Parts: sequence; structure tokens; C-alpha cells
Amino acid sequence: MPDIVNTTPLTVADLSESQLLQRIFPRLNAGDANVLLLGPGDDAAIVAAPDGRTVISIDTQVADQDFRLQWNNGYRTTGYDVGWKAAAQNLSDINAMGARATSLVVSLTVPPETTVGWVEDFADGISAGISGLGAGGCAVAGGDLGRGRELSVSVAILGSLDGRAPVLRSGARPGDTLALAGTVGHAAAGLALLESEVPVDRLTREQRALLDTQCRPRPPLAAGPSARDAGATALMDISDGLVRDGGRLADASGAVLDLDPAALKQLAAPLQDAAALLGTDPLDWVLGGGEDHGLLAAFPADVQLPPGFTAIGSVKARATNDGPAVTIAGKPADTVGWDHFAD
Repeated sequence: MPDIVNTTPLTVADLSESQLLQRIFPRLNAGDANVLLLGPGDDAAIVAAPDGRTVISIDTQVADQDFRLQWNNGYRTTGYDVGWKAAAQNLSDINAMGARATSLVVSLTVPPETTVGWVEDFADGISAGISGLGAGGCAVAGGDLGRGRELSVSVAILGSLDGRAPVLRSGARPGDTLALAGTVGHAAAGLALLESEVPVDRLTREQRALLDTQCRPRPPLAAGPSARDAGATALMDISDGLVRDGGRLADASGAVLDLDPAALKQLAAPLQDAAALLGTDPLDWVLGGGEDHGLLAAFPADVQLPPGFTAIGSVKARATNDGPAVTIAGKPADTVGWDHFAD
């Protein structure tokens, strides 16, 4: 008589914290040995700061707020997806300062029924995101692991300016060229497909790629330092939509961002197929969709844009404080964008 094999997946509740950590630690990116002086295993990590300054940011994802484990169209979010996205969105914030990510710490809270395989995939996703996006020198220095009623992950990330000045949101000036690196609207189109009634196995390759942008965004990490070196006057990560985030940059700079309709049309062109499937206007995704983590930049008009950047408009003087912060060919852009508390 053959042996009975237990096929029930191992869950977090089946292991102690130390046993689960033993499965996670070998999967984490070690980064630059000159930066990570003491990694996971002690009460705290020790990282070097050769520049004398530390760039720091933090972001959180919560199940059913920032992602769903099971989407309407049948797609199941993997631990790899959540890990990759956690790395990507934090790396993008460092990139938006013209800095280089050096280390990060992760806090993961999981319900007890979460499978161990999901947690291992999460660790793999973080490391793959770091290396796959070109930030291989960024170490996972440690973090915290706990149980809770909902699945959530927070990442705090550190970066170095390497002796350079940071590029802030507040530096854009009238006459500057407004430029974009990366994509806008693709993650929003992917989100719309995930929430739709169209089964995931019926999507075309192009449509499936939009899902990938939502679940595993690819911020252009080389663009931040190259924009800084080229003389960018302002930089910002686009996480909540071109109009909403552009408005933040405009407000910080006391200016108006005027978008070029022809450039917006080009940005919307790759989204036409998905928009036709769902009966929507792709321009809404371009203007209001977040989570691509593209990079918005302002450059002096006489500066040649670095590789990867495309001009999408210009910076104008702001006549009154209560006027529109973002316009399209001089007319107010009324798209709202993502708000974590209102939506």
C-alpha cells in the first residue's frame, strides 16, 4: 500500500518565528558589503553613511486597500508580486531625490493561515525587485515579522546622495521643460483590467503586460541620478497620478505645469486596446492613474534631456495662488488622481 503524502500547504501557524526567519534570511539581497556593516540577526542593523547624509522614505501596502489577494478577473496576487512592488515603490522615492538606494528594512504582518510558500515568495520578490530594477547595491538589512488579522507590509529605505545636492519638488521655474521618464497610465489600466469581468486568461499579451505594471511596477531608477547630473531643477515620483502629483510639484515650486496635448496623446496610444475593451478613455488613465512610478522632472529649457526622458509640457508662471496648478494647453486639468483616504 503506497504511503499517504500530506499535500496540505505549510502555513505560518505551523512554524515558530525563528523557523520562518530561517527560511527568509537566505533569500534576501545582501547589497554592498561596504554599506551593510551588520545585517539581519541582531536587534538592529548597522549601515554606513559615507556621504554624511541619509535619504530616507517609508511606504506601506495593506491587503484590500493597496492590493487584493484575489482579483475580480481571477488573478491571484502572489507573495512575489507584493515583495516586488514593495521594493519598487520605495526605490522610486529614493530615485526621485536624485539619490541611490543603499539599504532597506521590511516589516511584514501576516494572518496565521498564510502559507509559508507565500512568505518565501515575498522575500524572493523583494530581492528580485531590487536586482531586476538595477539597484543591486541595496541591501535588505532586516526588519520585523509578526502575525495579525490583515496582511500588510511596510518598507523603510535609506539612500545616499554620493556628495551631490538633492533635487527637490520645489525647484521648477517658468520656462523649464517638463519631462517624463517611464510610463504613466499603464498601472491604472492594469488595475481596471484586474477589477473587470474579463477573465485573466482571455487577455492579450499587451493587456497582460498592463497587469504586470500594476503588480510589478518598473520605475526608471537610472533616471533620477541622470536627471540630477543633467541639471534638473525639480523631480518627483508619480505614484498618485500625473495631474495630482504634478500639482504637488507645481504647488511646491509656486508655478503651473502646462501639459502638451500631443504628448499626452502619445502616452495614451499604448492603452487604446485595453480602453476599447473596457469602454473607457485611455487619457483618463494617463492623467489620473498612479503606481507606474514614472519620474516627473523639470529641466532648464537649454538642457538636452537625458536618455529615457520625453518632453510632455512646460513650466509656466503662476498668476494667483488659487489658480489651477496643472493645465492642458492652458486649460485646467480636472482629473483628480488617487487619494488614499478619499478613494
